[in-house]
Amino acid sequence: MIVPRRKWRPSLRQILFGVLTLVATLPLVGLFFFRIYDNQLIRQTQAELIAQSRVLAALYAEEVTKRLGAGIPLGAEIPPELRPDPPDAVTPIRPLLDLAADDLFVRRPDARPAPQAADPAYVAVGARLMPILLETQKVTLAGFRILDPRGVVIAGRDEVGQSLAHIDEVAAALQGQYKAALRIRMPDKAPPPIYSLSRGVGVHVFSAMPVVVDNHVAGVIYTSRTPRNIFEHLYQERGKFIAAGSAVALTTLLIGFVVARTITHPMRELVERAGRIGRGDPEGFRPLAHYGTRDFAELSKHFFAMAEQLARRSDHIASFSAHLTHELKSPLTSIKGAAELLLDSVGSPSDTLTRAEQEKFLSNILGDAERLEVMTQRLRELARAEIAAQNERANLAAVTAKLRERFALPNIVTPGSLDHTIAMSAETASIVLTHLADNARRHQARTIFLEAHQDVDMLVLEVSNDGEPISPQNRERVFDAFFTTRRDSGGTGMGLAIVRTIMTSHRGSIALRPTEHGAAFTLRFPNA
Repeated sequence: MIVPRRKWRPSLRQILFGVLTLVATLPLVGLFFFRIYDNQLIRQTQAELIAQSRVLAALYAEEVTKRLGAGIPLGAEIPPELRPDPPDAVTPIRPLLDLAADDLFVRRPDARPAPQAADPAYVAVGARLMPILLETQKVTLAGFRILDPRGVVIAGRDEVGQSLAHIDEVAAALQGQYKAALRIRMPDKAPPPIYSLSRGVGVHVFSAMPVVVDNHVAGVIYTSRTPRNIFEHLYQERGKFIAAGSAVALTTLLIGFVVARTITHPMRELVERAGRIGRGDPEGFRPLAHYGTRDFAELSKHFFAMAEQLARRSDHIASFSAHLTHELKSPLTSIKGAAELLLDSVGSPSDTLTRAEQEKFLSNILGDAERLEVMTQRLRELARAEIAAQNERANLAAVTAKLRERFALPNIVTPGSLDHTIAMSAETASIVLTHLADNARRHQARTIFLEAHQDVDMLVLEVSNDGEPISPQNRERVFDAFFTTRRDSGGTGMGLAIVRTIMTSHRGSIALRPTEHGAAFTLRFPNA
Protein backbone atom coordinates (compact mmCIF):
# COMPACT_ATOMS: atom_id res chain seq x y z
CA MET A 1 0.00 0.00 0.00
CA ILE A 2 1.34 3.44 -0.95
CA VAL A 3 1.43 5.70 2.12
CA PRO A 4 1.69 9.49 1.51
CA ARG A 5 4.76 11.16 2.99
CA ARG A 6 3.93 12.55 6.42
CA LYS A 7 3.84 16.33 6.39
CA TRP A 8 1.46 19.04 7.47
CA ARG A 9 -1.38 19.61 5.05
CA PRO A 10 -4.22 22.06 5.57
CA SER A 11 -7.68 20.61 5.84
CA LEU A 12 -10.43 21.68 3.47
CA ARG A 13 -12.11 23.48 6.37
CA GLN A 14 -8.94 25.49 7.04
CA ILE A 15 -8.60 26.43 3.37
CA LEU A 16 -12.23 27.53 3.14
CA PHE A 17 -11.94 29.49 6.40
CA GLY A 18 -8.84 31.23 5.06
CA VAL A 19 -10.53 32.09 1.79
CA LEU A 20 -13.65 33.44 3.53
CA THR A 21 -11.50 35.48 5.95
CA LEU A 22 -9.61 36.95 3.03
CA VAL A 23 -12.89 37.84 1.30
CA ALA A 24 -14.18 39.49 4.47
CA THR A 25 -11.00 41.52 5.04
CA LEU A 26 -10.58 42.68 1.44
CA PRO A 27 -12.64 45.87 2.03
CA LEU A 28 -10.54 46.68 5.11
CA VAL A 29 -7.30 45.99 3.26
CA GLY A 30 -8.55 48.28 0.53
CA LEU A 31 -8.68 51.17 3.00
CA PHE A 32 -4.91 51.06 3.33
CA PHE A 33 -4.54 51.44 -0.40
CA PHE A 34 -6.17 54.81 0.04
CA ARG A 35 -2.76 55.98 1.24
CA ILE A 36 -1.62 55.66 -2.35
CA TYR A 37 -4.67 57.61 -3.40
CA ASP A 38 -3.83 60.23 -0.75
CA ASN A 39 -0.40 60.63 -2.30
CA GLN A 40 -1.97 61.09 -5.72
CA LEU A 41 -4.32 63.74 -4.34
CA ILE A 42 -1.38 65.57 -2.76
CA ARG A 43 0.47 65.69 -6.08
CA GLN A 44 -2.70 66.78 -7.83
CA THR A 45 -3.05 69.61 -5.30
CA GLN A 46 0.59 70.61 -5.82
CA ALA A 47 0.06 70.64 -9.61
CA GLU A 48 -2.95 72.93 -9.17
CA LEU A 49 -0.95 75.28 -6.93
CA ILE A 50 1.88 75.34 -9.46
CA ALA A 51 -0.53 76.34 -12.24
CA GLN A 52 -2.23 79.02 -10.17
CA SER A 53 1.06 80.40 -8.88
CA ARG A 54 2.53 80.52 -12.35
CA VAL A 55 -0.36 82.63 -13.64
CA LEU A 56 -0.05 85.04 -10.71
CA ALA A 57 3.74 85.14 -11.15
CA ALA A 58 3.28 86.20 -14.78
CA LEU A 59 0.93 88.99 -13.70
CA TYR A 60 3.32 90.00 -10.92
CA ALA A 61 6.30 90.05 -13.33
CA GLU A 62 4.33 92.22 -15.78
CA GLU A 63 3.57 94.77 -13.04
CA VAL A 64 7.23 94.88 -11.94
CA THR A 65 8.45 95.21 -15.51
CA LYS A 66 6.24 98.28 -15.95
CA ARG A 67 7.98 99.87 -12.96
CA LEU A 68 11.59 99.11 -13.90
CA GLY A 69 11.98 102.56 -15.41
CA ALA A 70 10.85 104.09 -12.10
CA GLY A 71 13.73 102.31 -10.36
CA ILE A 72 11.86 99.49 -8.58
CA PRO A 73 14.53 97.38 -6.79
CA LEU A 74 14.96 93.70 -7.72
CA GLY A 75 16.12 90.91 -5.50
CA ALA A 76 18.90 88.33 -5.73
CA GLU A 77 20.30 87.35 -9.12
CA ILE A 78 19.47 83.80 -10.12
CA PRO A 79 22.58 81.59 -10.45
CA PRO A 80 23.31 80.51 -14.03
CA GLU A 81 22.74 76.84 -13.22
CA LEU A 82 19.14 77.59 -12.14
CA ARG A 83 18.26 79.56 -15.24
CA PRO A 84 16.42 77.74 -18.05
CA ASP A 85 18.32 77.22 -21.29
CA PRO A 86 17.35 79.82 -23.93
CA PRO A 87 16.45 77.15 -26.58
CA ASP A 88 13.96 75.47 -24.19
CA ALA A 89 10.43 76.13 -25.37
CA VAL A 90 8.89 74.83 -22.13
CA THR A 91 10.19 74.51 -18.59
CA PRO A 92 7.62 72.39 -16.74
CA ILE A 93 7.66 72.02 -12.97
CA ARG A 94 6.58 68.52 -12.01
CA PRO A 95 4.80 67.78 -8.70
CA LEU A 96 7.06 65.43 -6.73
CA LEU A 97 5.78 65.55 -3.16
CA ASP A 98 5.53 62.09 -1.60
CA LEU A 99 4.06 61.02 1.73
CA ALA A 100 6.31 57.96 1.78
CA ALA A 101 9.44 60.11 1.46
CA ASP A 102 10.87 62.63 3.90
CA ASP A 103 8.75 65.51 2.61
CA LEU A 104 6.57 65.95 5.70
CA PHE A 105 7.66 68.86 7.89
CA VAL A 106 6.41 70.33 11.14
CA ARG A 107 3.72 72.96 11.20
CA ARG A 108 4.56 76.11 9.24
CA PRO A 109 6.40 78.69 11.39
CA ASP A 110 4.57 81.91 12.19
CA ALA A 111 5.38 85.11 10.35
CA ARG A 112 7.96 87.43 11.87
CA PRO A 113 8.14 91.21 11.94
CA ALA A 114 9.85 92.51 8.80
CA PRO A 115 13.35 93.98 9.40
CA GLN A 116 12.50 96.64 6.82
CA ALA A 117 9.15 97.72 5.41
CA ALA A 118 8.33 96.76 1.84
CA ASP A 119 9.22 99.23 -0.93
CA PRO A 120 6.19 101.43 -1.81
CA ALA A 121 6.42 100.26 -5.41
CA TYR A 122 5.93 96.65 -4.32
CA VAL A 123 3.13 97.71 -1.97
CA ALA A 124 1.45 99.23 -5.01
CA VAL A 125 1.94 96.02 -6.98
CA GLY A 126 0.40 94.05 -4.09
CA ALA A 127 -2.58 96.36 -4.00
CA ARG A 128 -2.96 95.95 -7.77
CA LEU A 129 -3.02 92.14 -7.47
CA MET A 130 -5.13 91.88 -4.29
CA PRO A 131 -8.56 91.81 -6.05
CA ILE A 132 -7.31 89.03 -8.33
CA LEU A 133 -6.20 86.99 -5.26
CA LEU A 134 -9.56 87.35 -3.60
CA GLU A 135 -11.54 86.30 -6.65
CA THR A 136 -9.21 83.35 -7.25
CA GLN A 137 -9.43 82.20 -3.65
CA LYS A 138 -13.23 82.09 -3.78
CA VAL A 139 -13.02 79.31 -6.37
CA THR A 140 -9.81 77.44 -5.53
CA LEU A 141 -10.05 77.73 -1.71
CA ALA A 142 -6.26 78.06 -1.67
CA GLY A 143 -4.32 80.44 0.57
CA PHE A 144 -2.28 83.11 -1.26
CA ARG A 145 0.60 85.31 -0.10
CA ILE A 146 2.50 87.62 -2.47
CA LEU A 147 6.00 88.45 -1.17
CA ASP A 148 8.48 91.12 -2.24
CA PRO A 149 12.14 90.27 -3.04
CA ARG A 150 12.99 90.29 0.71
CA GLY A 151 10.15 87.94 1.73
CA VAL A 152 7.75 90.57 3.11
CA VAL A 153 4.04 89.92 2.49
CA ILE A 154 2.61 92.61 0.23
CA ALA A 155 -0.76 90.97 -0.59
CA GLY A 156 -2.93 88.36 1.08
CA ARG A 157 -5.72 88.00 3.62
CA ASP A 158 -3.32 87.79 6.59
CA GLU A 159 0.25 88.58 7.57
CA VAL A 160 0.55 91.62 5.26
CA GLY A 161 3.68 93.57 6.18
CA GLN A 162 5.26 90.62 8.00
CA SER A 163 8.22 88.55 6.83
CA LEU A 164 8.16 84.87 5.75
CA ALA A 165 11.75 84.79 4.57
CA HIS A 166 12.73 82.38 7.38
CA ILE A 167 10.55 79.55 6.03
CA ASP A 168 12.54 76.94 4.10
CA GLU A 169 10.51 76.89 0.90
CA VAL A 170 10.27 80.70 0.82
CA ALA A 171 14.02 81.04 1.36
CA ALA A 172 14.65 78.72 -1.59
CA ALA A 173 12.25 80.68 -3.81
CA LEU A 174 13.99 83.98 -2.87
CA GLN A 175 17.11 82.43 -4.42
CA GLY A 176 15.26 81.69 -7.65
CA GLN A 177 14.38 78.00 -7.04
CA TYR A 178 10.84 76.63 -6.90
CA LYS A 179 10.16 74.54 -3.81
CA ALA A 180 7.14 72.86 -2.23
CA ALA A 181 6.65 71.26 1.16
CA LEU A 182 4.17 69.14 3.09
CA ARG A 183 3.51 70.46 6.55
CA ILE A 184 1.38 69.20 9.41
CA ARG A 185 -1.95 70.95 9.47
CA MET A 186 -3.61 72.15 12.66
CA PRO A 187 -7.35 71.69 11.93
CA ASP A 188 -9.99 74.02 13.27
CA LYS A 189 -11.84 71.04 14.80
CA ALA A 190 -11.03 67.41 15.61
CA PRO A 191 -11.21 65.18 12.51
CA PRO A 192 -13.49 62.11 12.44
CA PRO A 193 -11.95 58.84 13.79
CA ILE A 194 -11.72 57.29 10.33
CA TYR A 195 -9.24 60.03 9.33
CA SER A 196 -6.58 58.30 11.43
CA LEU A 197 -6.15 55.78 8.61
CA SER A 198 -4.79 58.51 6.34
CA ARG A 199 -1.73 60.71 6.57
CA GLY A 200 -2.89 62.97 3.76
CA VAL A 201 -5.85 64.58 5.51
CA GLY A 202 -3.74 66.17 8.27
CA VAL A 203 -1.27 68.00 6.05
CA HIS A 204 -1.04 71.19 4.05
CA VAL A 205 0.68 71.56 0.69
CA PHE A 206 2.83 74.72 0.50
CA SER A 207 4.19 75.98 -2.81
CA ALA A 208 6.72 78.81 -3.23
CA MET A 209 7.01 80.06 -6.85
CA PRO A 210 9.72 82.68 -7.57
CA VAL A 211 8.85 85.67 -9.78
CA VAL A 212 11.76 86.27 -12.18
CA VAL A 213 12.45 89.55 -13.99
CA ASP A 214 15.68 90.02 -15.93
CA ASN A 215 17.21 86.94 -14.21
CA HIS A 216 16.55 88.49 -10.81
CA VAL A 217 14.02 87.51 -8.18
CA ALA A 218 11.28 90.13 -8.09
CA GLY A 219 9.14 88.33 -5.51
CA VAL A 220 7.48 85.03 -4.49
CA ILE A 221 3.96 83.64 -4.96
CA TYR A 222 3.43 81.61 -1.76
CA THR A 223 0.33 79.36 -1.89
CA SER A 224 -1.11 76.63 0.32
CA ARG A 225 -4.02 74.24 0.32
CA THR A 226 -5.30 71.12 2.09
CA PRO A 227 -5.47 68.14 -0.30
CA ARG A 228 -8.82 66.72 -1.09
CA ASN A 229 -9.42 63.29 0.47
CA ILE A 230 -11.78 60.38 0.10
CA PHE A 231 -12.35 59.90 3.82
CA GLU A 232 -14.35 63.09 4.11
CA HIS A 233 -16.85 61.60 1.72
CA LEU A 234 -16.77 58.24 3.51
CA TYR A 235 -17.42 59.87 6.84
CA GLN A 236 -20.31 61.87 5.45
CA GLU A 237 -21.73 58.64 4.04
CA ARG A 238 -20.81 56.52 7.07
CA GLY A 239 -24.33 55.05 7.24
CA LYS A 240 -23.99 53.64 3.74
CA PHE A 241 -20.44 52.53 4.53
CA ILE A 242 -21.67 50.55 7.56
CA ALA A 243 -24.48 49.08 5.45
CA ALA A 244 -21.95 48.02 2.80
CA GLY A 245 -19.73 46.42 5.44
CA SER A 246 -22.73 44.60 6.90
CA ALA A 247 -23.65 43.36 3.42
CA VAL A 248 -20.11 42.05 2.94
CA ALA A 249 -20.23 40.28 6.33
CA LEU A 250 -23.65 38.75 5.61
CA THR A 251 -22.52 37.67 2.15
CA THR A 252 -19.43 36.05 3.65
CA LEU A 253 -21.55 34.21 6.21
CA LEU A 254 -23.91 33.08 3.46
CA ILE A 255 -20.99 31.80 1.38
CA GLY A 256 -19.63 30.01 4.44
CA PHE A 257 -23.01 28.37 5.11
CA VAL A 258 -23.38 27.24 1.49
CA VAL A 259 -19.82 25.88 1.36
CA ALA A 260 -20.22 24.12 4.71
CA ARG A 261 -23.50 22.51 3.69
CA THR A 262 -22.45 21.53 0.17
CA ILE A 263 -18.78 20.60 0.69
CA THR A 264 -17.41 20.58 4.23
CA HIS A 265 -20.16 18.66 6.06
CA PRO A 266 -20.68 15.99 3.36
CA MET A 267 -16.93 15.47 3.11
CA ARG A 268 -16.50 15.15 6.88
CA GLU A 269 -19.40 12.68 6.98
CA LEU A 270 -17.92 10.67 4.11
CA VAL A 271 -14.54 10.57 5.88
CA GLU A 272 -16.28 9.37 9.04
CA ARG A 273 -18.13 6.67 7.08
CA ALA A 274 -14.88 5.53 5.46
CA GLY A 275 -13.37 5.12 8.94
CA ARG A 276 -16.37 3.05 10.08
CA ILE A 277 -16.20 0.86 7.00
CA GLY A 278 -12.49 0.34 7.63
CA ARG A 279 -13.29 -0.80 11.18
CA GLY A 280 -15.94 -3.21 9.89
CA ASP A 281 -18.90 -1.24 11.24
CA PRO A 282 -22.00 -1.92 9.06
CA GLU A 283 -23.35 1.54 10.00
CA GLY A 284 -20.74 2.97 7.64
CA PHE A 285 -22.83 1.92 4.63
CA ARG A 286 -25.80 4.14 5.58
CA PRO A 287 -26.56 6.93 3.05
CA LEU A 288 -25.29 10.42 3.89
CA ALA A 289 -27.69 12.94 5.40
CA HIS A 290 -26.74 15.54 2.78
CA TYR A 291 -24.80 15.05 -0.42
CA GLY A 292 -24.30 18.74 -1.18
CA THR A 293 -23.36 19.02 -4.84
CA ARG A 294 -24.14 16.74 -7.78
CA ASP A 295 -20.44 15.91 -8.15
CA PHE A 296 -20.13 14.97 -4.49
CA ALA A 297 -23.27 12.82 -4.70
CA GLU A 298 -21.71 11.01 -7.65
CA LEU A 299 -18.45 10.57 -5.72
CA SER A 300 -20.34 9.18 -2.71
CA LYS A 301 -22.30 6.81 -4.95
CA HIS A 302 -19.14 5.35 -6.47
CA PHE A 303 -17.41 5.24 -3.08
CA PHE A 304 -20.19 3.26 -1.42
CA ALA A 305 -20.47 0.98 -4.46
CA MET A 306 -16.74 0.29 -4.30
CA ALA A 307 -16.84 -0.23 -0.53
CA GLU A 308 -19.79 -2.64 -0.80
CA GLN A 309 -18.08 -4.55 -3.59
CA LEU A 310 -14.88 -4.85 -1.55
CA ALA A 311 -16.89 -5.94 1.50
CA ARG A 312 -18.73 -8.57 -0.54
CA ARG A 313 -15.46 -9.78 -2.02
CA SER A 314 -13.89 -9.97 1.42
CA ASP A 315 -16.82 -12.02 2.71
CA HIS A 316 -16.71 -14.15 -0.41
CA ILE A 317 -12.98 -14.81 0.01
CA ALA A 318 -13.44 -15.76 3.66
CA SER A 319 -16.34 -18.11 2.85
CA PHE A 320 -14.61 -19.47 -0.23
CA SER A 321 -11.40 -20.20 1.71
CA ALA A 322 -13.34 -22.12 4.36
CA HIS A 323 -15.19 -24.20 1.72
CA LEU A 324 -12.02 -24.77 -0.29
CA THR A 325 -10.15 -26.02 2.76
CA HIS A 326 -13.00 -28.43 3.50
CA GLU A 327 -13.20 -29.65 -0.12
CA LEU A 328 -9.45 -30.21 -0.41
CA LYS A 329 -9.22 -31.97 2.92
CA SER A 330 -11.30 -35.02 1.93
CA PRO A 331 -9.35 -36.10 -1.21
CA LEU A 332 -6.02 -35.27 0.41
CA THR A 333 -6.92 -37.36 3.46
CA SER A 334 -8.04 -40.21 1.23
CA ILE A 335 -4.83 -40.04 -0.85
CA LYS A 336 -2.67 -39.90 2.25
CA GLY A 337 -4.45 -42.84 3.90
CA ALA A 338 -4.26 -45.03 0.79
CA ALA A 339 -0.59 -44.15 0.26
CA GLU A 340 0.27 -45.01 3.88
CA LEU A 341 -1.44 -48.40 3.60
CA LEU A 342 0.40 -49.15 0.37
CA LEU A 343 3.68 -48.06 1.95
CA ASP A 344 3.10 -50.28 4.98
CA SER A 345 2.29 -53.16 2.65
CA VAL A 346 5.53 -52.67 0.70
CA GLY A 347 7.63 -52.53 3.87
CA SER A 348 5.95 -55.54 5.54
CA PRO A 349 7.72 -59.00 5.45
CA SER A 350 4.45 -60.58 4.51
CA ASP A 351 2.22 -59.15 1.80
CA THR A 352 -0.80 -58.02 3.87
CA LEU A 353 -2.75 -56.56 0.92
CA THR A 354 -4.13 -58.54 -1.94
CA ARG A 355 -3.65 -57.37 -5.49
CA ALA A 356 -7.32 -56.41 -5.70
CA GLU A 357 -6.96 -54.27 -2.59
CA GLN A 358 -3.85 -52.59 -3.94
CA GLU A 359 -5.61 -51.82 -7.21
CA LYS A 360 -8.53 -50.40 -5.25
CA PHE A 361 -6.27 -48.10 -3.24
CA LEU A 362 -4.44 -46.99 -6.36
CA SER A 363 -7.76 -46.33 -8.08
CA ASN A 364 -8.84 -44.22 -5.10
CA ILE A 365 -5.59 -42.24 -5.29
CA LEU A 366 -6.03 -41.65 -9.03
CA GLY A 367 -9.71 -40.72 -8.58
CA ASP A 368 -8.97 -38.24 -5.81
CA ALA A 369 -6.04 -36.82 -7.79
CA GLU A 370 -8.33 -36.40 -10.79
CA ARG A 371 -10.88 -34.67 -8.55
CA LEU A 372 -8.16 -32.30 -7.31
CA GLU A 373 -7.12 -31.64 -10.90
CA VAL A 374 -10.72 -30.79 -11.89
CA MET A 375 -11.06 -28.59 -8.86
CA THR A 376 -7.81 -26.80 -9.76
CA GLN A 377 -9.15 -26.24 -13.28
CA ARG A 378 -12.35 -24.79 -11.83
CA LEU A 379 -10.35 -22.51 -9.54
CA ARG A 380 -8.43 -21.20 -12.54
CA GLU A 381 -11.70 -20.53 -14.35
CA LEU A 382 -13.06 -18.73 -11.28
CA ALA A 383 -9.94 -16.57 -11.02
CA ARG A 384 -10.11 -15.73 -14.72
CA ALA A 385 -13.79 -14.83 -14.35
CA GLU A 386 -13.10 -12.30 -11.59
CA ILE A 387 -10.40 -10.47 -13.58
CA ALA A 388 -12.01 -10.77 -17.01
CA ALA A 389 -11.65 -7.83 -19.38
CA GLN A 390 -14.72 -5.59 -19.66
CA ASN A 391 -14.24 -4.26 -23.20
CA GLU A 392 -14.65 -7.44 -25.27
CA ARG A 393 -17.53 -8.34 -27.58
CA ALA A 394 -19.05 -11.61 -28.85
CA ASN A 395 -21.91 -12.78 -31.03
CA LEU A 396 -24.29 -15.06 -29.14
CA ALA A 397 -25.20 -17.08 -32.26
CA ALA A 398 -21.52 -17.89 -32.93
CA VAL A 399 -21.02 -19.03 -29.31
CA THR A 400 -24.11 -21.28 -29.56
CA ALA A 401 -22.80 -22.83 -32.79
CA LYS A 402 -19.58 -23.89 -31.07
CA LEU A 403 -21.63 -25.22 -28.15
CA ARG A 404 -23.54 -27.52 -30.56
CA GLU A 405 -20.24 -28.87 -31.89
CA ARG A 406 -19.12 -29.80 -28.39
CA PHE A 407 -22.33 -31.41 -27.13
CA ALA A 408 -24.05 -34.08 -29.17
CA LEU A 409 -26.46 -34.61 -26.31
CA PRO A 410 -28.39 -32.88 -25.01
CA ASN A 411 -29.80 -31.37 -28.16
CA ILE A 412 -29.62 -27.53 -28.28
CA VAL A 413 -32.76 -25.84 -29.61
CA THR A 414 -33.03 -22.09 -30.36
CA PRO A 415 -36.70 -21.11 -31.03
CA GLY A 416 -35.79 -17.52 -31.92
CA SER A 417 -32.82 -15.64 -33.32
CA LEU A 418 -29.65 -15.43 -31.24
CA ASP A 419 -27.94 -12.92 -33.54
CA HIS A 420 -27.12 -10.46 -30.75
CA THR A 421 -23.83 -8.91 -29.62
CA ILE A 422 -23.05 -9.06 -25.92
CA ALA A 423 -20.37 -7.28 -23.83
CA MET A 424 -18.38 -10.44 -23.16
CA SER A 425 -15.66 -12.36 -25.01
CA ALA A 426 -16.62 -15.47 -26.95
CA GLU A 427 -14.40 -17.63 -24.73
CA THR A 428 -16.02 -16.32 -21.53
CA ALA A 429 -19.55 -16.68 -22.89
CA SER A 430 -18.65 -20.24 -23.97
CA ILE A 431 -17.57 -21.06 -20.39
CA VAL A 432 -20.95 -19.85 -19.09
CA LEU A 433 -23.04 -21.88 -21.53
CA THR A 434 -20.74 -24.93 -21.29
CA HIS A 435 -21.23 -25.17 -17.52
CA LEU A 436 -25.00 -24.89 -17.92
CA ALA A 437 -25.02 -27.53 -20.70
CA ASP A 438 -22.76 -29.87 -18.72
CA ASN A 439 -25.02 -29.61 -15.64
CA ALA A 440 -28.06 -30.35 -17.82
CA ARG A 441 -26.36 -33.40 -19.39
CA ARG A 442 -25.33 -34.76 -15.98
CA HIS A 443 -28.94 -34.44 -14.81
CA GLN A 444 -30.24 -36.54 -17.72
CA ALA A 445 -31.43 -33.66 -19.91
CA ARG A 446 -31.94 -34.51 -23.59
CA THR A 447 -32.81 -31.01 -24.85
CA ILE A 448 -31.62 -27.50 -23.93
CA PHE A 449 -33.70 -24.50 -25.02
CA LEU A 450 -32.05 -21.11 -25.65
CA GLU A 451 -34.29 -18.11 -26.28
CA ALA A 452 -33.17 -14.42 -26.30
CA HIS A 453 -35.08 -11.14 -26.19
CA GLN A 454 -34.20 -7.49 -25.62
CA ASP A 455 -35.06 -5.72 -22.35
CA VAL A 456 -34.09 -1.99 -22.27
CA ASP A 457 -30.26 -2.00 -22.19
CA MET A 458 -29.87 -5.72 -21.37
CA LEU A 459 -30.09 -8.86 -23.46
CA VAL A 460 -32.10 -11.54 -21.63
CA LEU A 461 -31.25 -15.17 -22.44
CA GLU A 462 -33.63 -17.87 -21.16
CA VAL A 463 -31.85 -21.24 -20.72
CA SER A 464 -33.96 -24.27 -19.80
CA ASN A 465 -33.73 -28.07 -20.07
CA ASP A 466 -35.90 -31.17 -19.65
CA GLY A 467 -33.63 -32.94 -17.16
CA GLU A 468 -34.11 -33.82 -13.52
CA PRO A 469 -35.73 -30.98 -11.58
CA ILE A 470 -33.99 -29.20 -8.70
CA SER A 471 -35.50 -30.05 -5.36
CA PRO A 472 -37.08 -27.16 -3.39
CA GLN A 473 -34.55 -27.50 -0.54
CA ASN A 474 -31.62 -27.15 -2.96
CA ARG A 475 -32.91 -24.21 -5.01
CA GLU A 476 -31.46 -21.62 -2.59
CA ARG A 477 -28.00 -23.23 -2.64
CA VAL A 478 -27.37 -24.05 -6.30
CA PHE A 479 -25.07 -21.00 -6.75
CA ASP A 480 -23.04 -21.65 -3.58
CA ALA A 481 -19.44 -22.65 -4.19
CA PHE A 482 -18.73 -26.39 -3.59
CA PHE A 483 -22.42 -27.27 -3.22
CA THR A 484 -23.14 -30.38 -5.30
CA THR A 485 -25.42 -33.41 -5.28
CA ARG A 486 -22.96 -35.40 -7.42
CA ARG A 487 -19.93 -35.48 -5.16
CA ASP A 488 -19.65 -39.28 -5.52
CA SER A 489 -19.53 -38.99 -9.31
CA GLY A 490 -16.84 -36.29 -9.35
CA GLY A 491 -18.92 -33.11 -9.05
CA THR A 492 -17.07 -30.12 -7.58
CA GLY A 493 -20.02 -27.81 -6.98
CA MET A 494 -18.21 -24.91 -8.62
CA GLY A 495 -19.87 -24.76 -12.05
CA LEU A 496 -22.79 -22.49 -11.23
CA ALA A 497 -20.61 -20.45 -8.82
CA ILE A 498 -18.24 -19.76 -11.72
CA VAL A 499 -21.17 -18.80 -13.96
CA ARG A 500 -22.52 -16.35 -11.39
CA THR A 501 -19.07 -14.81 -10.85
CA ILE A 502 -18.59 -14.33 -14.59
CA MET A 503 -22.01 -12.72 -15.03
CA THR A 504 -21.56 -10.41 -12.03
CA SER A 505 -18.06 -9.31 -13.08
CA HIS A 506 -19.47 -8.36 -16.51
CA ARG A 507 -22.32 -6.28 -14.96
CA GLY A 508 -24.81 -9.05 -15.72
CA SER A 509 -26.75 -11.55 -13.63
CA ILE A 510 -28.10 -15.10 -13.48
CA ALA A 511 -31.21 -16.27 -11.68
CA LEU A 512 -32.98 -19.61 -11.24
CA ARG A 513 -36.56 -19.53 -12.58
CA PRO A 514 -39.34 -21.61 -11.05
CA THR A 515 -40.38 -24.51 -13.29
CA GLU A 516 -42.11 -27.87 -12.83
CA HIS A 517 -39.85 -29.77 -15.25
CA GLY A 518 -36.07 -29.69 -15.47
CA ALA A 519 -34.24 -26.47 -14.65
CA ALA A 520 -34.58 -22.97 -16.07
CA PHE A 521 -32.21 -20.00 -15.75
CA THR A 522 -32.49 -16.35 -16.75
CA LEU A 523 -29.21 -14.74 -17.85
CA ARG A 524 -28.97 -10.96 -18.34
CA PHE A 525 -26.08 -9.77 -20.55
CA PRO A 526 -25.20 -6.07 -20.98
CA ASN A 527 -25.59 -4.95 -24.59
CA ALA A 528 -22.39 -4.27 -26.45
